[in-house]
Amino acid sequence: MTPASAGLLTGFATAEGTRRFAERAISRAVVPRDHFRVFEGVHFSSLGMGTYLGKADAATDRAVTSAVIRSVVSGVVNVVDTAINYRSSHGETAVGAALSRLPTEHHVLRDEVFVATKNGYVADPRQLREMVSTGLVSPGEIASGCNCMSVPYLKDQLERSRVHLGLETIDLLYLHNVSDEHLPRLGQEEFLRALEPAFGFLEDSRKAGKIRYYGLATWDSLRLPPASPDLLSIESVVDLARTVGGKDHGFRFIQFPFNLAMPEAAALANQSVRGERVPLLEAAHRLGLGTFSSVPLLQGRLVPKLALDFARSAPGHLAPLVGHKTDPHVEENLALGARPSLSRDAFAALLEKALHP
Repeated sequence: MTPASAGLLTGFATAEGTRRFAERAISRAVVPRDHFRVFEGVHFSSLGMGTYLGKADAATDRAVTSAVIRSVVSGVVNVVDTAINYRSSHGETAVGAALSRLPTEHHVLRDEVFVATKNGYVADPRQLREMVSTGLVSPGEIASGCNCMSVPYLKDQLERSRVHLGLETIDLLYLHNVSDEHLPRLGQEEFLRALEPAFGFLEDSRKAGKIRYYGLATWDSLRLPPASPDLLSIESVVDLARTVGGKDHGFRFIQFPFNLAMPEAAALANQSVRGERVPLLEAAHRLGLGTFSSVPLLQGRLVPKLALDFARSAPGHLAPLVGHKTDPHVEENLALGARPSLSRDAFAALLEKALHP
């Protein structure tokens, strides 16, 4: 263990550990067997917990920590998603507080829970200003004054995330909306050139045991029409990952909005894979990527039961990430875990209704 890793929880989500988590929940009749999806050998719950909204205060910290513990201990959730900029890093520290208690107080081991975070957005402007003043980061590497994917910045933020989460190894580190912020100003070719050293750093971080996988968390850049100059080609990103990391590269996940009001990932044939236009979910499947989706409830504007059933039932999709903190919302969302996912026909009917209300 390196000095930077001292005091951090060791291990990571494994095939054996997540299978143990899944079988325990299934044997207790908490969830049906199809609640878990297997990718890269790991069992993922078809509902994940997000941690985006809320004030950066102690009361919200306690609520998030409690919600993570309840979600995981229930057996319904073993995917937890956060970001260094969520609630000015309180998102990560609240998740970290929960993770530290799970093994000792609730007998849920580190290898049973898949933890994702995101770097790129500025969590503390003072940190970025200091790096600019010392020459580690160039002002030209910052998009919209708030997003940076230069290697020195990502390296600094990764170490902070590990400490916040209390983890020696983070299961998944996303670059956070870098395509949304940098692609429009750089263009496709220059963006991919800028992405290459970031991927190199992430591959090095995998070798050092600091992360297991990396990915892109996005907002618009994977959902745009085919003719848009700001549409990101996910095939091009996978090709870059292969160039940087070889066939066993760690670029294995993407995240994007997906809900009844934003159904493009299943309905819009905007991605090209080997010359064929297909929707994003199909492209991800063909390219060997796992998918998570954000805003399944459109931040409270959609009916929870219907919206979550829709988002978690898309064929080939791993899980939507739902944020909840209050006891009633936690219980309401966890109750969906006891229900089977929608059939393909039922999902298709909902998608058709969303497209043609």
